[in-house]
Amino acid sequence: MRIRPCIDLHDGKVKQIVGSSLRDSSERELHQNYVSDRDAGYYAGIYRQKGLTGGHVILLNARQTDRGMYEADLAQAFAAFRAFPGGLQAGGGITPENAGQFLEAGASHVIVTSYCFRDGRLEEDRLREMVRTVGREHLVLDLSCRKLSDGTYRVVTDRWQKLTSLPVNADTLWGLCGSCAEFLIHAADVEGKRGGVEQDLVRMIGGWQIGSGFPVTYAGGVHSLQDIEDIRRLSDDRMDVTVGSALDLFGGSLTLDSLMRAASQPEGSQTPETQIQKA
Repeated sequence: MRIRPCIDLHDGKVKQIVGSSLRDSSERELHQNYVSDRDAGYYAGIYRQKGLTGGHVILLNARQTDRGMYEADLAQAFAAFRAFPGGLQAGGGITPENAGQFLEAGASHVIVTSYCFRDGRLEEDRLREMVRTVGREHLVLDLSCRKLSDGTYRVVTDRWQKLTSLPVNADTLWGLCGSCAEFLIHAADVEGKRGGVEQDLVRMIGGWQIGSGFPVTYAGGVHSLQDIEDIRRLSDDRMDVTVGSALDLFGGSLTLDSLMRAASQPEGSQTPETQIQKA
């Protein structure tokens, strides 16, 4: 297990938001947990100092309809890549036409979801085009999802706003793992809410990981070191995890150092902090 850091960008600022509150139609609905007065390069420098590679930089403004703010996000993203070249991944509005500029700027991978879908369905031709453009080794597929009333999960695109027909299950993971280097999976229903992880989703993905050994990073709802221990247990120590709003860098209570210690513990052991929380 590894801690994967994050830098979320919106309106040219580093923010932590409740993912389900993001709407194209009205920014008044946006629930912001934290807005930083530091730039993205500052956070990338911290992650570099601590040796935390493989984190993601996500541009949350819409490239097509919010051009000015997307460009502001882009400037911040490039500052992060300059501060930590090769240490961070880039996501948000990625297409075959612009993917190269992120890799040239210093991103290790590009993260793609929406481009590979049309009318709620996965377009295999578009996925193959992305693989041809950047190479499987530089591609992360974001399978962020929502839970339906029947207990199943479906991929959501366009910044978690559009429900697709693609289920997140073992068959889908097996079918797509040959086209990418790893998966990033946000539990959109709990993203930014600091109320605990989506355990059914973690259990399902973790079970698949135990059989496949394929890298997956989970994001959404982490608010305590017990969440880290639960993710470790449910994935046999294979699943990486991202912590955003609960991190003290973004106004929360968890420190990077405590998370790194918790993630590095041998399976079945507990950090003193976890023991205190259980008591």
